[in-house]
Order: sequence, then C-alpha cells, then structure tokens
Amino acid sequence: MAPAGYRGCVSIEVRPATLERFGDVATMLGPRNPTSTVCWCLSHRVDSRTNRELVGRARGAYVRELCGRAVAPGVLAYDAGEVVGWAAVAPRAELPFARSRKIPHVDDLPVWSLWCIRVQPGQRGRGIAHALVDGAVAYARAEGAPAIEGYPVDNGGRRVDLTMAYVGTRSLFEKAGFVKAADTGAVSGGFPRVLTRLSLGGGSAGSSPHD
Repeated sequence: MAPAGYRGCVSIEVRPATLERFGDVATMLGPRNPTSTVCWCLSHRVDSRTNRELVGRARGAYVRELCGRAVAPGVLAYDAGEVVGWAAVAPRAELPFARSRKIPHVDDLPVWSLWCIRVQPGQRGRGIAHALVDGAVAYARAEGAPAIEGYPVDNGGRRVDLTMAYVGTRSLFEKAGFVKAADTGAVSGGFPRVLTRLSLGGGSAGSSPHD
C-alpha cells in the first residue's frame, strides 16, 4: 500500500499521481491546447510505435488511464495545495529502458526507474527536485521495489540546458543516496549519462559508489 504522501523539503509534499490527481498531472505535462501533441512523459514509457500513434488528446487519455491503475505512473509535488512538480517512476520491466542498448542492466533485480523530473517554471531553486526524488524513492519502496535507478547527466556542475534537464544530474541523485553503478551509452544536452542505483533493501543492488 503506497503512503498517502511524502514530505520532503519544507512545505513541499509529494503524493502518488492517482486518478483523482489527473488534473494536476495535466497541469504539469499537458499542453495549453488540449489538441496539441506533446510528450506527456510518454516518450520513455511506451514503445516507439505506440508513441507515434498516440497524438493529440489520445496522449492525455492514455496518461489518465495510467493514473487509474493500481500503481501510479509517477509522483506529484505540492506546495500549499498547488502542484509544483512531477517525477516519473515505474518498474523498468514495463518501460523501453528494459530493452535499451544504451542503458545497461546491472543485474537481474526487478528494479524501478526514475527518469523524468519536472519543476514548474518560477519554482526552481527551492529544493523541489530533491523532494521529488525522495518522494519517488519512497513510493517505489512502498510498492516493493528492491532497488531504484536513475539515468542522470554527469555534468560536473556545469549548466544543463533546461530542455534536457528533466533527466536530472548526478549530484541530484547522489544527494538522495544513489551511487554510480555503470556508465551508459546515452548523452543528454551534450553530457554523458550515468546509471545510478539506490538499494531499497531487497537483495544486492550495488550499494557502494564506483567509477
């Protein structure tokens, strides 16, 4: 049973993106014009054929259906009841990452993936991304995940273009307890991405950092 909410940084609460919160998911992911085709955080959740076939309103409808499932498709951050952030988290086996040639498999654990972090414009710099990572970890743990992975850029503190910042940075994940488990063949915003891992207590998940 998932926790009702996870409180991260001061005043920020993180909750699962359930069906009753779909309106807030739409605020974070949907277009101003509901007929427009935007990502809706589906590009790395569904296979490429499905991603091409889902256009316009169908993308939002698909995400709404995801929110109605037993396991939410992500978590939402709130400040005084206002939605200010989103993070996508799910079992890796359900995602294209399961078949990725660029993101390696460290072991055979049924890990979860945390691959998209979005903060509302004007709300950055308040620790919301940190709260989202912590909340996603808490949700994955509550759902029985033995470990959770992220695939952030290893930018060495250099600025990351905002259009590519959704993958997170290595330092963001490391501050949440993740450690580098492997290099990847992926690049975002001109920076290499690394596979970071956090054990949640279910088997060996690579609990010490290495390069």
